[in-house]
Parts: sequence; C-alpha cells; structure tokens
Amino acid sequence: MNIILFDDDKFIDFLPLSFTRPIGELRCGILTINQKWEKAFDSQVSYLTKPYLQTNYPAYWENDNYLINARFLPVKKLVDLIVSLDFGESIRKDGELIATRVESKKGLKQEELHEFFNSLLGRKTELLGDEILELKNVWDLFKQNEQALLIDYKEITNNKVSQKIPEGINSIGDRIFIEEGAQLTYATLNSATGPIYIGKNTVIMEGATIRGPFALLDESQVKMGAKIYGATTVGPQSKVGGELNNVVIQGYSNKNHDGFLGNAVLGEWCNLGADTNNSNLKNNYAIVKSWSYRKEGFLDTGLQFCGLAMGDHSKTGINTMLNTGTVIGVGCNVFGAGYPRTFIPSFSWGGAGGRSIHRLNKFFETAEIVVNRRGLEMSDADKAILSHIFKETEKYRT
Repeated sequence: MNIILFDDDKFIDFLPLSFTRPIGELRCGILTINQKWEKAFDSQVSYLTKPYLQTNYPAYWENDNYLINARFLPVKKLVDLIVSLDFGESIRKDGELIATRVESKKGLKQEELHEFFNSLLGRKTELLGDEILELKNVWDLFKQNEQALLIDYKEITNNKVSQKIPEGINSIGDRIFIEEGAQLTYATLNSATGPIYIGKNTVIMEGATIRGPFALLDESQVKMGAKIYGATTVGPQSKVGGELNNVVIQGYSNKNHDGFLGNAVLGEWCNLGADTNNSNLKNNYAIVKSWSYRKEGFLDTGLQFCGLAMGDHSKTGINTMLNTGTVIGVGCNVFGAGYPRTFIPSFSWGGAGGRSIHRLNKFFETAEIVVNRRGLEMSDADKAILSHIFKETEKYRT
C-alpha cells in the first residue's frame, strides 16, 4: 500500500510545531504519527504538505494511493475501513475527509486538496467521534498522549521480551518494558498508574521517580532526582530533570535542571535553562486562553490545565518564568526577569524587558553548533525551511 499522509486546513492549529514539519512527523504517545501508520500497514509513508516543506518531506505517488489525514491516528476500525476502500471511496467525520483511495495525482498541491476531495464520487463512510482518535490542535499532543501511549505500548511490546529490571530498581506494577542497552540505577518506576517504556541506550539515573504512563525514547536520559508524572513522553536524544507532568518532547531537546514543566509540548532542539518554570493552572482556576495563529489573537483552549507550546530551536535562560498557555515560536531566545508575554513570535530575542529580532545569521551560527553536538548536520534544505519561517513570521515581530 502506498500511503500519503496529507495536511488539511487545520495545519495552522498545530503551529508553532508544524512550522518545521508536516503534522505526520509529530510525536504523540511513543511513536510519531507517520511511524504509527507505517506499523499499521507495514509500509513507508510520504507527505502532502505545505510547499516550503515538500523538499524535505516529498509526496511519492504510485498508480494506487491511499491518502490519509495526518491528524487521525490508526485504530483498528479505521485501519480495517481503509483497507476495504475502492477507488474514489472515502471515510469522513462530520464531513471532513479522513482517508480515500485514488489513482496517481502527481502534482496535486496541498491547497488544492479541499476542492479535489469534494469531487470524489465514490461511497462515503461517516465515522463517529468515539470510533476514532483525532488530533485537533497542538495542545492535543499532550491531551491525547495517554491514550496514544497506551496503544503504542501494546503495539511495540507485543511478542517482544523486555530486558530484566536491574537490581536496586524499586518497581511497582508489571507494565515495564526495557529495551537493550538501557541503564537504570536506583530509581523508582511505578507502572501501576500506566505502562513505562524505556528505549534503547537510555539512562535513568539514581533517585529518579517515574509514574506511568511514560516513554523514554532511544539515547535519552532522566537526570538524578527527577520527578516525572504521566502521561509524559521524552523523544530521542533528550535529557530531562526536575519535575515534569504530562509533557511531550518531540526529541533532541533538553530540560536538564530543576524547575517545573507541565501540560506542555516541546519541539526539537529546544533547551530550558536551569530553574525554568511554567504555570499550567491559572490562580482563579479559569479556562486558559492561548495564542491562536488562525485567529491571530488569543482564544479559549477549553483546558483548565495548559502550559507551554515551544517551537523548534527555541531556548530559555536561567530562572525563566512562563505563564499558563504560553506559545513560543521557532528560533527564540527567551530570558530575563519577570514573566514574558504569553505569545512570543518566532525568531525573538529577549523577554519581559523587551524583545528584539534574533537575526537569521546569528541564529544559524548557534543552531549548527547545537545540531552538530548530536552528531548531525543542518542541511541546505533545513536552512531554506527556517529562512522561509523567518520571513513568514515577520508580521508577528513588528
């Protein structure tokens, strides 16, 4: 099966994380969305996304293609329905397309999708909300993380044998899966509250206390004395310490030190300075308002607990304080005393005392150092994407 994950008009609701990637590359649960679909169909996927992202994330068309909305996660009923599709038939929810099967439409652009989908003449199957697992915005990445993590844990560990829990580990419950190369020392793991997945070549240092559901992806670390509450996912090659509660870190990011991070989503290549704290609950317990790129203003999230959404390559300085529902764009450096504004546009430099522009040449100097430290390189295509974002977000910085 040739699977193409497409981004619909809700792409904007996943900013700032979707500035630098298609929705299908986002992590919710243990796996990224594309990894979930690849496991479901034992097939590689490609993307139909914003034109500026297509260089890094191209669409590969064949004579027979299954187009799947990247906001929907694979559950059994949906997978079975997709397999049963004939050409031109579609699966929908409240009129929104979830999946269809079509012949090659090479050259079809993301902005042409709505009109194309409306032209489909085959049978339409309508699904109810409780029959699917849908992501509607960036906050759903942590809101739906528990359900997605439970599904992924079952899928990943099925017919596999965990490494033995090391001596000295205080383990509670029997839903702990440890991959090869993981090093755990005198930590407490409580899987009675949800499963705990420990990836390859990871490190959990002494004194760490973890309550599931929790996932630590390959080559990541939990520092000494960390306190982690579920549902939390730490993506690959990341380091976390202090206190975390219902956090999703996409990968390659650090929260090394003390400080609280709750009901939050971090992109890649982020770094939180020592004693960075975010509020995830207003003092009056009211519903949190947060910046909406669609509205270009603040909007009720519908959430009482809502912390931080941070785009790729953004950082905070020591003792940074972040209010509820803070949105930080791509390539920001946030520092200084007091609470910065709850919307910080991409490529901003500063904090409560005022902001200036994080110049693109200076940004690339730092970003290349950060990426090289992980043994990776920033490609020309990566730089082109980030340069596009710099221009696209200029209106928010003025």
